[in-house]
Amino acid sequence: MGDVLAGNHAVWEFDSDSVLIRFARGMRTPRLWQALGSRRIPLEAVSAVTVTAGRRDTVVLRAVPRPGADPLMEAAAGQLKEACDPYRMVLPGDRATSAAAFAAALRAQLGDDAAEPAPRFLVDVPQPPLQLKAYDARVGFDGSSVDFHWSRTGATGTKWKAGDQRYPLAELTGVEWRSPGGTGGHLRLLLREPQQTPADPRPDHDLATAVFGVGYGAVHESLPFAAAVLAAARSRTPVAAARGRSGDERLRHLSELYSAGLLTDGEYATLRDRFTTEPQ
Repeated sequence: MGDVLAGNHAVWEFDSDSVLIRFARGMRTPRLWQALGSRRIPLEAVSAVTVTAGRRDTVVLRAVPRPGADPLMEAAAGQLKEACDPYRMVLPGDRATSAAAFAAALRAQLGDDAAEPAPRFLVDVPQPPLQLKAYDARVGFDGSSVDFHWSRTGATGTKWKAGDQRYPLAELTGVEWRSPGGTGGHLRLLLREPQQTPADPRPDHDLATAVFGVGYGAVHESLPFAAAVLAAARSRTPVAAARGRSGDERLRHLSELYSAGLLTDGEYATLRDRFTTEPQ
């Protein structure tokens, strides 16, 4: 049992190699936090820890995750509102000294590579719902494929005429999540190989996209779902798919993976050098 710090709607427990964050339940707790329940964050997934003054005599403790370490934050891509950030805890102002000591203890355990992007996902993916109800579809994920079942009332004629769609993980490089809190909210699957017919950029016409709307695709449901698909897609080590191709094809494929965020700068440089020096 390590040091424990209790704040508004969350409790952080510091252990030797991780921080366990337990989120409270209640009307004032963000629904995303309630859906997450608790999360164990390995210290190797943290790049920095800050303590700043908050509003109305409060203090804010925040752990900054390493880029590429947490599938939830990677899927969110900076779209979460500050109050919903699961790495942020607000405490009463009189707990400032305790917060500072807690932050100092965490910083002392961070590795020399804390500022570098993580080589892989280090935080466990949240348990997602088995199905996600969007405005124009019911989206299912069984761990091996993503299915779109179009709604008779919400889907456009383009989607309805094309029929339900299934995308095995092997065909995916990742996901694009756009928060339902803004305009154009949707969940789009990023496909590994180009389709014979170019995808329509409009979410309501793209067969690999489900559109959100008022009452559909809420953050606490759609973001964990997107994170689960993203983590599963990346865990397939897509670089292996480049084997057996010509040098130019492998380099082009490698560039696509890098552009999709599947490779870090270091991994991309190493593999690029390897492909350019290997005999054809």
